[in-house]
Amino acid sequence: MKKSRWIVLLSLSLVLASCILYGLHYVIFRDAHHIFIYMLGDVAFVPIEVLLVTVIVHQLLSRREMRIRFEKLNMVIGAFFSEVGTELLRLFSQADPLLDTIRQDLLISTDWTDERFSSTASRLRLYEYKMDTRRLDIKAIKEFLLERRDFLMRLLENPTLLEHESFTRLLRAVFHLTEELASRPQVSDLPEGDKDHLAGDARRSYVRLVDQWIDYMHHLKANYPYLFSLAMRVNPFSPKPSAIIEGKP
Repeated sequence: MKKSRWIVLLSLSLVLASCILYGLHYVIFRDAHHIFIYMLGDVAFVPIEVLLVTVIVHQLLSRREMRIRFEKLNMVIGAFFSEVGTELLRLFSQADPLLDTIRQDLLISTDWTDERFSSTASRLRLYEYKMDTRRLDIKAIKEFLLERRDFLMRLLENPTLLEHESFTRLLRAVFHLTEELASRPQVSDLPEGDKDHLAGDARRSYVRLVDQWIDYMHHLKANYPYLFSLAMRVNPFSPKPSAIIEGKP
C-alpha cells in the first residue's frame, strides 16, 4: 500500500513539474505555438521510446540476467557432482545388473556432439533402471550420504535452485534416501522387504542422477573444457576411472 502511494505521489509530482516548466516557458517567451509543436513531437516519440525501453532493452537485460543465473546454477550443480553426485553414481551403478548394456552410452568423450548428448539423454530416459539389493552397498551409501547431509541441506535451501525443477527433484530424491538411511540405526541385517524399499529409493535417485549428469557433462564440454577433461577421466561409469593422465602430454 505504501509503495503504491509513493508511486502515485511521484507521478503527480513529475506531471506538476512539467506543467510548471511549460508555464514558465510561456510566461517568458509568450509562444504557445512553439510549446505545442515540441510537446506534440515529444508525445509522438513516446511509443518508439516505449518500444526501445520496454521491449528491446528489457529483453537484452533479461537475457543477460538469465545467463548470469544459469551460470550460478551450474556452479551449484557442479559443486553437487563434485561432493556427492559422481561418487553416488558409482555406488548406484555397482548395483545395476544391466549396466553393461548402457555403459558405452555413458563413456562420454571429446568427440561427442550436441546431437550425441541429446540422443543419448533421450535413449537413457527409456532405459529401465534396476537395483540388485544383493549388490547394493547400503552401508557405504549411508555413511557417504550422512557425511554430506549438511551439504545437501544447504543446497535445498538455495533459492537459485527453485528455477531448476529437475535438479530440485533430484536433490529431494537424494535427501529422502539420506533421511531413510539416517532413520535406521543399523543397516547390516535388514529384512528383504526393507532392502527392496531402500533399493526403490536408490533407484529413484539413480534415474535422476544419470539424467542430470549427462546435462552437466554437456554443459562442461561446451563451456569449460578443462573441467570436462577431469570429469571424463573420473567418469563413474568407466571400468577404471582415474584422474591421472597416462603417457606423455
